[in-house]
Amino acid sequence: MTISTRYRALLAATALLLAAVTLSSQAQDASPAPAPQTQSAKPDATPPAAETPAQIELLETKIRFEANGDCRKEVHTRVRINSELGVRQFSHLNFSFNRAYEKIEIPLVHISHKSGGTADILPSGITDQPDPVVADAPAYQDVRVKSIRILGLEPTDVLEYRVITTTTHPPLAPHFWLDHNFDRTGVVTREIFDLDLPALRFIVPPGMKDALSTPANPSDMTSPTDVGQIRISPQTPETSRNQTGIDADARLVYRWEVSSATLPKADANAHSASDEADVVVTTFSSWESLQRRLQLATQVSYSTEIYAQAAQAMKNSARDSTNLGDAYYYLVSAKIRTLELPIDFGRFGKRKVVDVLSSDAGTPEDKISLYRVLRGPHARILAVASSDAPEKLLPRPSLFTQLLVAVDEGKRTVYADPNLEVAPLGVIRPDLRGKKALDLSVSSSPPCFQASCWKTISGELPFSSTQRVSVEATLTPEGTLNAKVKYSMRGDNELLLRLAFHQSPRDKWKEVAQLMSLSDGFRGKIVSASASDPVDTKLPFTVEYEISQPKFVDWSKKPVRIPAPLPVLTVPDVPGKVGDSTKTSPIDLGTPLDVQTRVTLHLPAGTSVELPTGTVVDRDYATFASRYDTSSGIVNAVRHINFLRRQVTADRAPDYAAFLHAVQTDQAQLLTLTRADAATEPATAAKAEPTKKN
Repeated sequence: MTISTRYRALLAATALLLAAVTLSSQAQDASPAPAPQTQSAKPDATPPAAETPAQIELLETKIRFEANGDCRKEVHTRVRINSELGVRQFSHLNFSFNRAYEKIEIPLVHISHKSGGTADILPSGITDQPDPVVADAPAYQDVRVKSIRILGLEPTDVLEYRVITTTTHPPLAPHFWLDHNFDRTGVVTREIFDLDLPALRFIVPPGMKDALSTPANPSDMTSPTDVGQIRISPQTPETSRNQTGIDADARLVYRWEVSSATLPKADANAHSASDEADVVVTTFSSWESLQRRLQLATQVSYSTEIYAQAAQAMKNSARDSTNLGDAYYYLVSAKIRTLELPIDFGRFGKRKVVDVLSSDAGTPEDKISLYRVLRGPHARILAVASSDAPEKLLPRPSLFTQLLVAVDEGKRTVYADPNLEVAPLGVIRPDLRGKKALDLSVSSSPPCFQASCWKTISGELPFSSTQRVSVEATLTPEGTLNAKVKYSMRGDNELLLRLAFHQSPRDKWKEVAQLMSLSDGFRGKIVSASASDPVDTKLPFTVEYEISQPKFVDWSKKPVRIPAPLPVLTVPDVPGKVGDSTKTSPIDLGTPLDVQTRVTLHLPAGTSVELPTGTVVDRDYATFASRYDTSSGIVNAVRHINFLRRQVTADRAPDYAAFLHAVQTDQAQLLTLTRADAATEPATAAKAEPTKKN
């Protein structure tokens, strides 16, 4: 585990904290049940029904695509509620949709009680409201949620509902695509999946074979050479397959009937990010075809008015920058709040960039478009794939989960994500580095071909990664440790902490600091917490908090041994062997990072201390040094680790193991404290007094 992993855990914990304090939760894009269309296969064992809060006895999905890209999807679900937790999970059903091209109908919501009684939810019990994410953004009111509040649900009840989603003239039509995974958690007992496709989109007509070798016109929205592709996992073969009709009306009809008892469990060792879903359908014949279509979709029109408007907005902003490109980035990043919605290529160009700039909120697509326009022809939109090897998968837009802007500055490419709001220019999420992305810029260069369509994101930081932690601590005669802790950060950890504090209400910063202190090995209660402005990214991000830990030491023990009150430096472990071979994998150290922790500990009068011995370890991939000294009742301790390289080769694992052992041994060393008898008498006398229970 690298040092930054700790703060990823902190961000995840902060997300849970935010979920607990948010008044209105975001609606989900499905029912509370697992959504097989998007759910990844997991190797979990099938849980007994009694241990499952709610068991989905039947999940029946019917999807029909038309040649023009229109679609009808019908989902029929029957759920047995097993516990109060299941009642809470299914007390609300939420279905997200975009009314610009989607319509949702819910013709059936039926409850069967164990006693034999039944109840139906009337249409009046179904609400249609803007998604909470866009509730205060009038320009995006098409993003909506249909919700059903189900009253009277009890354990042993059976809930049955049917949802019909009709899609007309969707984005990127007449193209369409589908990813479907069958449930492997055991929550779904029986699953039926029907897929009805226009055969002409997937069968090469006579006379078209020669045309397939001819490059399509990049200006065409749909190329006649686009012949759809279907890939079905050999683990989940279709139960039946039929072709009905002839010529233009011919249909390909697939059916699957699977059960939790017969569905093969996923192999955790075999599964990887490059695996396909159980069923994949796409009308894009190649990545080149998809790239051309997305290039057209992401083009937006604008006038020179946008530059004058941006100049005025920057003039009125407190932020100043000598670099116009930097100023544009901070204008889009900080001024315009990001509406956290999934990527929808259909949103590009629907709203004028002038209107986006003059508003206080925008979708990721709109903010990316605005920044690309302001930065000019050297800026390119990149669609980042979730898979590690997307070139091996069938081409479809659902593989993209992130948009970035890449700006070419000579031989250097600067990657920017204005949707993070608090990222310094040139800083992107660390998990995106090394990922592959599709370039959506239109250029005069020849069309890409297969693997050449993909670019690997480097995302080198614009500054050195540093982390400085200073602790000013006092140990009282009663054994309480009071400490003031200050963090100053640049780099990946800085971004993660900026996000954590930016996404938390200010009155919850103490809770975030509490999570932060626990992750660094501190115990006690946070008294106060503050941080620099997460949006101000010119300087390193700083966090300060005060923490108090009663009974940090027990003076009745002689001698007293305590660790130096410093954050724990977490260093990556030595990896194990690769499979059954004798080879070991390289050691990933992450982004080069310079960390220094320092503590000044004030001891009670009359206390002597025996210090541990400092350590110095010097390698070409990392260095570590510690120092301990004391003077006039004050202990000073410093630990400094500097990761110089991203990786240590496997053949140097023994050397790295020695380095790791030296660091861990040093951090395990203790300070030995001894108090004079006269100094301990007040504490002993106080201990002898009767205590009161709170």
